[in-house]
Amino acid sequence: MPDDLHEPLVRSKAIDDFLKAVYFLQKQVDPVPTTLLAHTLHISAPSVTDMIKRLAGIDDDKEKRHKRDDDESGLPLLEYEPYRGVRLSHAGEKIALEVIRHHRLIELYLVQALGYSWDEVHEEAERLEHHISEKLEARIAAALGNPVIDPHGDPIPALDGTMTTRKQTNLGDLAVNHPGIVSQILDQSVDVLRYLSELGLTPGSEIKVRTRSPLNDTITIDVGDTSHVISTQVARKVLVTSDET
Repeated sequence: MPDDLHEPLVRSKAIDDFLKAVYFLQKQVDPVPTTLLAHTLHISAPSVTDMIKRLAGIDDDKEKRHKRDDDESGLPLLEYEPYRGVRLSHAGEKIALEVIRHHRLIELYLVQALGYSWDEVHEEAERLEHHISEKLEARIAAALGNPVIDPHGDPIPALDGTMTTRKQTNLGDLAVNHPGIVSQILDQSVDVLRYLSELGLTPGSEIKVRTRSPLNDTITIDVGDTSHVISTQVARKVLVTSDET
């Protein structure tokens, strides 16, 4: 914890990652408990508390908040509720969305321009997302045709922070014999992505649920002209769009 909270807070990978984690966790629980942040980021609870105080501009000695110079507004990046948790301020959300935009554009560029497979790009994007300039970001976006989704179907934030929304349903809930299109992959671990790729379950693929076997906890699906039997556990990792959703 720095002694002088009046000094401008210089953005770093640690700060970007912290704000990004709050953004995603806040979609599940609001405010985000500090224990959940510690577990997600694999850091100690005291380290989480120290970072929260820095980003919220809290001075323990004077027991008050100070305006920071983290962005053009000079406002704190987090809002903290003691014993409850944190949420992003407007300024903090702006930074989180900027980092997410960088990450997802880089992933798509690595796949489309450099021939990476979709299971290889996450770690590369994690390293690069903190370092590309706004000029390079704009060049990448233009070269890709200003895309709205990344290789896994995740929406790419626009420059103003807005994201494309789609009405989606879980593959496991798709009606039997009703066509759908794979739109997003929820579990993006390497093993899962490789397995789904082998099945052809990638964004844009046309699919249809043929049968359900509740006793076996499986479903039979058609991916194009090929049929596969998959577990409902796998099906829950895939979102689809269809005219019934």
